[in-house]
This record gives sequence, structure tokens and C-alpha cells, in this order.
Amino acid sequence: MKLTVIGGAGVRAPRLIPSLVKRAARLGLSEVCLMDIDGEKLALVGGICQTLAERQNAPFRLTLTTDARSAISGAAHIITTLRPAFEMGRVLDERIALQMGVLGQETTGAGGFAMAMRSLPVILDYCRMADELAPGAYIYNFTNPAGLVAQGLHDAGVRRVMGICDSANGAQHAASTHLGVPLARVRHEVFGLNHLSWTRSVRIDPEPDGSGGEEVLPALLQDARFIASTHMALFHPAVFQAQGMFLNEYLHYFFHRDEALAALLAKTESRGEQVLRLTTGMLARLRAVQGDPQASLDAYHQVMRERESTYMAHAREGQARPDLRPDDGAESNLADEGYAGVALGCVEAIATGQPHYTGLNVPNQGAIEGFREDDVVEIGCVVDANGVRPVPVGAVPEGPYLLMRTIKRYERLAVQAILQRSKSLAVEALATHPLIGSYPLAVRLVDAYVEAHRASVGEWH
Repeated sequence: MKLTVIGGAGVRAPRLIPSLVKRAARLGLSEVCLMDIDGEKLALVGGICQTLAERQNAPFRLTLTTDARSAISGAAHIITTLRPAFEMGRVLDERIALQMGVLGQETTGAGGFAMAMRSLPVILDYCRMADELAPGAYIYNFTNPAGLVAQGLHDAGVRRVMGICDSANGAQHAASTHLGVPLARVRHEVFGLNHLSWTRSVRIDPEPDGSGGEEVLPALLQDARFIASTHMALFHPAVFQAQGMFLNEYLHYFFHRDEALAALLAKTESRGEQVLRLTTGMLARLRAVQGDPQASLDAYHQVMRERESTYMAHAREGQARPDLRPDDGAESNLADEGYAGVALGCVEAIATGQPHYTGLNVPNQGAIEGFREDDVVEIGCVVDANGVRPVPVGAVPEGPYLLMRTIKRYERLAVQAILQRSKSLAVEALATHPLIGSYPLAVRLVDAYVEAHRASVGEWH
């Protein structure tokens, strides 16, 4: 079996290797192909991947290429993890939003739209290539904004695609860690949209259908140590007490909008600028030690630790990230699966037929009441040899439901705007979004993004 990573020079690519080695025999994995349009970066980051594969005696062949057609040809599973316009594109997305007085964040609000306007058309082209060269392949999209991109691909006729985000399984992991219970014994009920989701149940040792078992979430939400050890500490206690659920960390931008915006405006460096600085520095270090596998791995590990430790730092008021593991060695941290575990758990379930439960971004298919069958939602799913089946959750609380409906309308409009390159639809989309909510502001944002990214997105009308 061949697995291909489009965007294989991305900084998360080395995180896939330990997970792939661990699963290789069960998958019948014969080749892992890393493809990227940036040949130099692919050689540097791909070199780290090759070091890890060799050290762990990987039973598969690891190949690097800049040729998309050869990479996709014959693949059974394809991971897309792209950043069109590279890190500088993110810098522009966030800085334009902040200059206009709205949140600058690459998946939520204006910045998320700008990221999608570059990402969706590129990924759609790769998906159409897969229809030709790898019919029947499953596609796992890591590229942000994962839910909106998955909606766009589905609307354009692409099937067998899943939006992957490890935050969809945040409650399950947090409960497992805090209670010292193996992850396999924990099952959560998540619902919402990507980066806009809630978990209203976490059970220990439930039945295969999710019923029964010990419900632990209410007690965890009353446990100050649990709250302090997770991103729930980002929220005012009144927020999660009123919600009564485990919250996706990106809901911080909605429930603490003014504080988040003020904190971002006060920083001299946006998150995009910070990531650009860290990535540029890492690549410089990798060039300097190219040919020295251990030095390359050490440089990669150090920069990734700094990148992770500063994630959403504006919301923590100088406090350390509570859910970040202690630094216990480069390769042990590389084995912390995150996104890789979500995608590869699905790959394994499809390959072996052994059912696997996880949170994904897929068409609703009746899982959440009040949403269309083809609305892409973030929902718990069972994955096996027959594909993906969302687990029905029925009606959801009114507050989350109304916010979800508003953001889904924004996503639907945004997708059509991007596929049609329509400024008027883009304005309608951004004006709908509660973090923007102004037509004149939406006009200015759309004009600024189209101009800033003209080389990537072409002419809009």
C-alpha cells in the first residue's frame, strides 16, 4: 500500500514517521511518498524523515519528489497539508485583518477566509488529479481551515475526503491524561464545526455503540486541576459553567473576542510573523548542518518545541502552555501523534476493517439535527473497511446550534465565493461572520486580500 503526503516538506511531516513505522505491518505499507513544490525544503525536512525512518528500521520505502503526478499515482491514501503562498501568505492574512481592527487568525474569521481562498483551489486540483491517477483513494485534509476546505471539496464533487484536526478529539485526550485511563477506553461525543465544536459527554468503558460506561465529564468540569491542565483555562469560569461542556480552544475567539483582539494588537509580532521567523531560522540551521542527521534532528526538535510552547500565547497572559509535555527527548516527542494519529487511525481502520472511533470533519448525513445532509460538520465517527459513518447526536443546545448555523452559512457562502472567484459572495460571507459583521468592513477586507494574493488567487470579479 502506498501513502502520499502532498506538502511533504511541511514542518509536521516528521511527526508522521514514527506513527507510520508503528502501523506499517498492519497497513501492509510499502511506500511513503513525500511530495512538495519546494525542492530545497523537501530535501531538508525530508532528510529528517529519512533519518527517523532509518533509525526505526521502517519496513517501507520513503521517497521524496516534486512531481505531483508520480506522487499521487497508485496511492491508496493521500494526506494534503499545504500552505499556498507559504508562511508569508499567513503573515499577510493576519496583518491585514489586524490593521482593520478585527481578529487576525489563520483559521477563524477574516484570516481563515484568506487562507481558504488560496488553499481550496489548489487542493481541489490535487483531488481531481487523484480521481485520474488514484481512483478510490481516501484523502485526509490537514490544511486549514480544515472544515471549510472539506466543505468546498464536497461541494465540488470530491468524495472520500475527511477534514483532520486533532482538536476534535481534545476532550478524549485530556480526560485520558488526567484520569490515567488508556485512550482506547475513553469515548467522547463531539459536535459542531471545525474549530467551533463542543464535547458534551466523555465516557469510560462504554459499549461499542457508545452507550453505557461511566460518564466523567461533569465531574471533570468541576475539577480545578483538570481545568488548569487544559486549554479550558483560557476561558472565564462563567463561560464553561454556562456551557456545561468541554470547549474547543478556538471558541476563545468568540467568547473572549475583545480580550483576544486587544492581546493580538498589543503584540509586536503576529503569530504568522512568529511562525515565519521560527521556520526561516530552522531552515537556516538545517542548511548549516545538512549531512549531520543528529544535528538536523536536534535543530528541528528545538524549533518545534518553541513553536508549540507559544501556541495561543496571547490568551495565556504569559503563563506556560498547560498541556505541553515536558521536554524528554526529540524522538519521544516526535512520537506524540496529534494530527498524525487521527489520520492514521482512519487509514488503519479502512485497511484492516477494525472499527475505529474518532472526531472528523465529514458530511453530516443526519448526525446533527437541523443541518443539511451535505453540511460538513465536526462529529464523532466510526471508521472501518466500508468508510466513514458519523454517529448521530440528535438535537444540540440552542446556543451552540445558533452559532453553528451562522458559521455554516458563512462557510457555504465562502466556498461559493472561492470557487466562483466572486467578490460579492465573499463580501456576503464575511459580513455574515460574527467576528466581522459589517458590510463596509467586509468590502475592504475582500479587496485587500484579493490584491495581496493576486499571484495565488488570480482575478476576482
